[in-house]
Amino acid sequence: MHRRWNIAALLLGCAGLSLPVRAQLAPSPDAPPVSTAPAQPDDQQSMETLKLNVNLVDVVFTVKDKQGNLVPHLTRDDCTVLEDKVPQKLKSFTAESDLPLTLGILLDTSGSEYRTLPLEQEVGSQFLEEVLRKKDQAFLVSFDVNVDLLQDFTNSAHLLARAMNRAEINTAGGNGAAGIPGAGGGTVPIYGDPKGTVLYDAVYQASTDKMSEEQGRKALILLTDGEDEGSDHKIGEAIAAAEKANTIVYVILIADRAAFGPFGYTGYSAMKRVTEESGGRLIDVGNNGKKLEAAFRQIEDELRTQYVATYTPSNTKADGTFRRLAVECRGDGLKVQTRRGYFAVAPQE
Repeated sequence: MHRRWNIAALLLGCAGLSLPVRAQLAPSPDAPPVSTAPAQPDDQQSMETLKLNVNLVDVVFTVKDKQGNLVPHLTRDDCTVLEDKVPQKLKSFTAESDLPLTLGILLDTSGSEYRTLPLEQEVGSQFLEEVLRKKDQAFLVSFDVNVDLLQDFTNSAHLLARAMNRAEINTAGGNGAAGIPGAGGGTVPIYGDPKGTVLYDAVYQASTDKMSEEQGRKALILLTDGEDEGSDHKIGEAIAAAEKANTIVYVILIADRAAFGPFGYTGYSAMKRVTEESGGRLIDVGNNGKKLEAAFRQIEDELRTQYVATYTPSNTKADGTFRRLAVECRGDGLKVQTRRGYFAVAPQE
C-alpha cells in the first residue's frame, strides 16, 4: 500500500483511459495559483524526445579542496568517471553555472517544527528570490501527516514565497499550535489516521511524480528535523527513487532539540544517509537563523558551481541493475561530491 497525495480531483476526466493511471501529487485545497508557462515549440519537444532515447549517463558533481572551498576551474583531463570501477570515455565535460536548474523544496510542517517554521519561511523565501533565474523552475511540497503540493513548477519566486508563507503546522490531532512530539502533535502522534511525519513518502513521491520527467540538473532541498514516523515507503525506497530520477538531495537539518523531550532526537543519521547516497549534503543548523541563512548560501554556491560529465556506458546491458559511480579528480586533497550510482534501465521510447 502506498500513501497518496491529496488527490480529490485527480480522477476527474480520466474516464475512457485504457492505460493504468498512477496517482500523482495534487495541489492542496488552498494552494496558490499554478504558473502557466508557454507550451514548448514542436522542435523543442522533439529534442526532448531525442534526449530520452540516447543512452547517455549524466554525472553531476562538485569538487572541493582541503579547506572545503569549491574548485571551479577543472577540465576534462583533470577528472575520471568510473562505473563499477571501470573508467568511462567521456562524451562531454562542462563546468556549469547557468544550466537550467530544477528545484523541489520540501517543507516539514509536522508538530515538532512549530517553533522553527516561521524562520524557515522567512529565510526560504529569501533563498528562492536569490537563486531562481529565468530558465529555472521550482515546486514546493509540505509534509506532515500528509504530503501536499503547495505550488507546482514555476520560476516565480513570488508565487513560491506566497505558498511557503501560507504553510501551516498540521498534526494527526489537527491542532498544530499545540503539537508536541509524543502527544498527538509531532513526529510520534498517538492518535489520528494517517499518523506521523511522512518524510520518506515525501521524498519518494517528489522524486517519482515531479522529478522523474525533468531533464538537466535537479535537486530536492528538505527543511526538516529528519524524523520520520508512519511513511509507507522505507528510507531505501526514498533514496532509490531520488537516484532513479537523477536528483540530488540536500537536507537542512533544522530542529528544536528541546521539543523532543524524553523521546530524544534521532534524525541526523537517517538524513546523513539520504544526502550522501544521492550526492547531496547535510547541513545541521539547529534552530539558529544565521546558520540557516549560511546553509542556503552554501547550497546556492554548490548548485552554481557544478560539473556535468556525460558518457555512454561501456556495459551496454539495460538490465535494471544498479551501477556504482565514482569520480576522481587530480589535485592535492580534492574531494568529489556526487551521487553513488544509477539504475541501468532501458531508455524511454
